[in-house]
Amino acid sequence: MNPTITDSTLADHPSSTQLKDILVVDVDVHVNETPQAIAPYCEMPWRKSLEALREVPQGYLNIPGYAQAQAPWPMFPDGSGRRRKTVTCAKEMRKDLDDLGIDIGILFPDFFLFHAALQQADYAIALAKAYNRWLVEEWLGEDNGLKGAVMAPHHDPVVAAAEIRKYAKHEHVKAIYLPTAMVDPFYGHRRYDPVYEAAQETNLPVFFHSVTCIHPTFPFNMHGFSTLFSAHVMAHPFSCIANLLSMLETGVPVRFPNLRVAFTEAGIGWVPWLMMRIDKEYNERRRDLPFYKGRPSEHIKKMFFSTQPIEEPANLRDLAALISLFDGENSVIFSSDWPHHDFDHPSKVLQIPVSEEGRRKILGTNALRLLNLEVAKR
Repeated sequence: MNPTITDSTLADHPSSTQLKDILVVDVDVHVNETPQAIAPYCEMPWRKSLEALREVPQGYLNIPGYAQAQAPWPMFPDGSGRRRKTVTCAKEMRKDLDDLGIDIGILFPDFFLFHAALQQADYAIALAKAYNRWLVEEWLGEDNGLKGAVMAPHHDPVVAAAEIRKYAKHEHVKAIYLPTAMVDPFYGHRRYDPVYEAAQETNLPVFFHSVTCIHPTFPFNMHGFSTLFSAHVMAHPFSCIANLLSMLETGVPVRFPNLRVAFTEAGIGWVPWLMMRIDKEYNERRRDLPFYKGRPSEHIKKMFFSTQPIEEPANLRDLAALISLFDGENSVIFSSDWPHHDFDHPSKVLQIPVSEEGRRKILGTNALRLLNLEVAKR
């Protein structure tokens, strides 16, 4: 649900009148952490590696040895006027969000959406630490509505937990980022307990962020598709489904009852299907999940799910009905994915035939509750 954008301006979007009286919190906007940007914040010897990458051709979210994204699909202009944009500083991001009618934006990385693909743990950890230093220093120095998600390097959960605790007291760090694609083992594995302990202790929500990638194992099997169309349809929801199901089967919501969880960039259509499916299986195989006292789907209702890329049925009443199936007015949160080419504009949420209160919740107040933010209502 992204309107056409041009290279010259974002002012064409109908945000100035439709959104002016609504607080909009965008839980997924992307900074551009190039190797040259974070190299000064990286420890040796890996700083030398980042400096060497300056000479390597850098594609769109694809830098060898840094963001290893395999994208063997042909590139074509889509005729819509959409563009790929990178945002390189906080001032530029703030202007963009103002033009879009967005009051608060939660910052996530660009290239490090593929962070889990890095196999050398000490290198991956060094990059995560450098990114966090860079994010705090370059992006979170002002009280301008930009908030950050600390990157927790899943390669070593103990180190990840230390990074969470290190930045949790920063006034503009409001979330924890974990990638969902190319992660092995899934996030239900007990090796990740230190991450959840730190998240629960610091009262920071964990955001699981998906991305399209090629991975030759279930649940992705992206190598079997010949088009980006198919890969993009499946990759984002499948990585979230697999990790959420893994967390449920090991009882993460029971072991960490105060843990707040959100899933981003997978849409919301998969949520009611998964809830109904797991409840059906639970009725037949309760012995596999003895730690639950009620339906596992009740724990999903306590989680949060971001809109982008929002489903686009011919009749928007169908989307409203889908939201009602999982009490989405209380758990759906808005995300634009700005500045990626397939971003969603917040004005589209206003078109969904839910209640006025529901629109306000989805666009802002649900996210305030998730992020533990106190903001004066407009």
